[in-house]
Amino acid sequence: MPQRDLAFDVETDLLVVGAGAAGMTAALVGALEGLQVILCEKSDMVGGTTATSAGTVWIPGNRQGERAGTPDTVAAARTYLAAMLGEHAADPRLDMFLKAGPIVLDYLERKTSVRFAAPPVHPDYKNLPGAAIGGRALGAVPFDGRKLGRDFARVRPPRREFMVLGGMMVGKADIPALLAPFGTLTNFRHAAGLLARHALDRISYRRGTRLIMGNALVARLLASIRCAGVDLRFETGLSDIICDGDEVVGAVLSSPAGEMRMRARKGVVLATGGIGWSRELRERLFPEAAHRYSLAPPSNTGDGILAAERINADIDSDLDSPALWMPSSVMTHPDDHVSIFPHIMLDRAKPGLLAVNPTGRRFVNEADSYHDFVAAMLRSNASTSAAAPAFLICDRTFIRDFGIGLVHPGTKDLNTYLQAGYLIEGETIDQLAHKIDVDGEQLAQTVERYNRHAQTGIDDDFGRGSSALNRFNGDPLTTPNPCLRRIGPGPYFAVAVWPSDLASSAGLRTDSYARVVSHDGKILPGLYAAGTDSSSIFRGTYPGPGTMIGPAIVFAWCAAMDAAGALRRFSLY
Repeated sequence: MPQRDLAFDVETDLLVVGAGAAGMTAALVGALEGLQVILCEKSDMVGGTTATSAGTVWIPGNRQGERAGTPDTVAAARTYLAAMLGEHAADPRLDMFLKAGPIVLDYLERKTSVRFAAPPVHPDYKNLPGAAIGGRALGAVPFDGRKLGRDFARVRPPRREFMVLGGMMVGKADIPALLAPFGTLTNFRHAAGLLARHALDRISYRRGTRLIMGNALVARLLASIRCAGVDLRFETGLSDIICDGDEVVGAVLSSPAGEMRMRARKGVVLATGGIGWSRELRERLFPEAAHRYSLAPPSNTGDGILAAERINADIDSDLDSPALWMPSSVMTHPDDHVSIFPHIMLDRAKPGLLAVNPTGRRFVNEADSYHDFVAAMLRSNASTSAAAPAFLICDRTFIRDFGIGLVHPGTKDLNTYLQAGYLIEGETIDQLAHKIDVDGEQLAQTVERYNRHAQTGIDDDFGRGSSALNRFNGDPLTTPNPCLRRIGPGPYFAVAVWPSDLASSAGLRTDSYARVVSHDGKILPGLYAAGTDSSSIFRGTYPGPGTMIGPAIVFAWCAAMDAAGALRRFSLY
């Protein structure tokens, strides 16, 4: 209900709640456009889910790809999205995203330290007309964390499972050099440089200051909002939204100093991280099998969505999927730390691994995107047990060559993982089947059929290795199919993977300017939502890498620009 007690403790032009990529972008752009901005973050660190992600943005038709020699066009992206979304490709928000995306990238590059670069190959996730091999997905340029000074400690670190040597970030391009430092002179130089830099870092810092991927993007945004003079307040979370009649005029926030009522003259931007760990929203919107695990920070508890719903905002959940999914394995370490490890692309696409459901049958092209993997898993489990995991199956040679989940390539002593129950071992397929409680005869048939596919190089069941994405993440040294290799002889190993949400797709209904829409279809004046607080413009599908962060940044920019009355400069009204 609207709150009519309009006494305020603090006043500002723009209030932004949540300091992930969307919130920091909105705050930064608002300040650059001359607004007084307060950015409130519930936790004691910035970054949200972005900080632990690859930090990729999917923005078609950008100049960065053209500069790198991998040009892309908005027209091609429209063709791709039309093939994926059908009639929903006519969504006005999608049109705004495609028009504004390149403008936003150029704006940030011109006015801030936020920089992106196009890798030569970074394929879209679907093999559809208009799909791009490169140029459409951009990565954040690495950043030197030392430039942040004391603020470096405020950047949410990556998952510890993705760091080595007590806090050194490692990207996909670093792995070959670190695994074979003496293989080539180039490998040696690269590995030696990384190790020397990290050794110096650990003298003065708790972790490495060479920031890449999502950490680089978050650090660049943080450096930029500090330069822009944004008032950043930590441990300050959203409790309620304040209305004057139908207009949103501020919010109630909880802080270490107590409850605070903040007036926002130009608007409130919600960017609190979507559904996250909210039990209420997870039970209402997610399938039962996906209630258990999330890759969101613990502080993401649906605050923005729930507060907006209390003032009659509409939650759009009529989507292809309420979330973007990730298969994750889980292990409790001797220090009681629980790892929820996302199986992004380092093992599933590699040759010599297959995935089975509780019946012992394959159910998916294991090399497809993580979202598609879990979507197939959820469909498969609907006819079996909703609470059962899938299993990744491989042999000892696979672990030596590629690793699996938390087990790094080349690991010789597997006892820690076996004793924790993370790795399950069987000398024979039948013995492994017994340990993971699937039918031994069926699993043996599944492995035998997979091995026949590996011999011919053609996966007649799921087409593994047939797309650019599959081949990109496979092993180029394996022929004729970089994603297929015989499994066996034993011993054989299994790792259980569970559905987890990488980010929510269901969220607040918004318009093309990120303004929140009510149940009766009217704009709620003064209220914006960006990032996963707003519903996905891709309707719960996953077109390619960065299709959460890309729209998050673009619509955060739209929200701040609309609040500042500056969108007309870009002919976007």
